[in-house]
Amino acid sequence: MGNANMRLLLISGSTRRSSTNGAALTTVRDLAPTGSSALVYGGLSSLPAFNPDDDRDPIPGPVAELRQQISTADAVVFSTPEYAGTLPGSFKNLLDWTIGSSVLAQKPVAWINVAAPGRGHGALATLRSVLGYVDARILDEACMDLPIGRDLVSSGAVATQPEREALARWWATVHELWLAKEPDETR
Repeated sequence: MGNANMRLLLISGSTRRSSTNGAALTTVRDLAPTGSSALVYGGLSSLPAFNPDDDRDPIPGPVAELRQQISTADAVVFSTPEYAGTLPGSFKNLLDWTIGSSVLAQKPVAWINVAAPGRGHGALATLRSVLGYVDARILDEACMDLPIGRDLVSSGAVATQPEREALARWWATVHELWLAKEPDETR
């Protein structure tokens, strides 16, 4: 049986301050089961534009911080909007900074799609492709669609009970997947 204390890193692909993606991840953080924790990554806007020439020691400080947060997390959860049928440029830039390292290799990852029904799947297809390229371990059972409109958000978090309950059930699923891991796979 795995270690019950799970550490998630939550990464929003949106730079918008009042993003529904960010609200969903803030709610996930707030609903963490006892003993587990979740950190919302806040450095998306501070990452420099990816340049392969800069992907060497010493790497830029914001990139080092991103990689450190990913490496110390037990799993990474993404929530991203879709722009022009794909990932937002700033979020793709974040992913580009992970390619030159092995920080996401075999790291369990999942996503929460908060777009309206039938939307967001172009971004998710691109995300799946990039995560496959870096050899991340996609937890398909933990990837979910949960439409969250701006009217369901208050004070930076999801305010409505049905959506909060769905996110709590999501946590239960992720936690169960984590506990089912072999003992040598947990930290």
